[in-house]
Amino acid sequence: MGPHFENNLPDSSRVWIYQSSRKFSVTEALAIEQKIKQFLAGWNAHKVEVAGDGKLLSNYFIVLMADENRVGVSGCSIDSSVHFIKSLGVEYKTNFFDRWNLAYIKNGEVVPCHREDFEKMLDRGEITDDTIVFNNLLQTKADFNTKWQVPYRESWLKNLRGAHISFASIL
Repeated sequence: MGPHFENNLPDSSRVWIYQSSRKFSVTEALAIEQKIKQFLAGWNAHKVEVAGDGKLLSNYFIVLMADENRVGVSGCSIDSSVHFIKSLGVEYKTNFFDRWNLAYIKNGEVVPCHREDFEKMLDRGEITDDTIVFNNLLQTKADFNTKWQVPYRESWLKNLRGAHISFASIL
């Protein structure tokens, strides 16, 4: 379900998904796409260029992808990508690191919401087992292309219903 990430990277490529706390305007989206291209052009790991790709999807999600067959992405290269995303957050006044900022699809549109609001909508029946939700915890291109948008009943969120646990404990 959902968009496929079309590129020449293998399905085993590592994925990072960052959801903005707000929707970007068309003008902002175009500028962010350019900044992603610039970042990717200089992304290195152990002084070797990372074979990577990245996109802004639905004006909410920045998806970065790296082929680790050529060079492993760790330490400094991950730090540089996190720094890049944080700098975008500051520049565009949004938060990409609130993992309880969830999203679902309603009438063909992405709707962001916080976990508490999501659970209230579940209680009211506004979100059902068939509501498409986004799984931003995926780790590979293959999973992104097949499991990023799934019905709520198939999502990791289903296991959290009513649970009082920290986000860190599920990672």
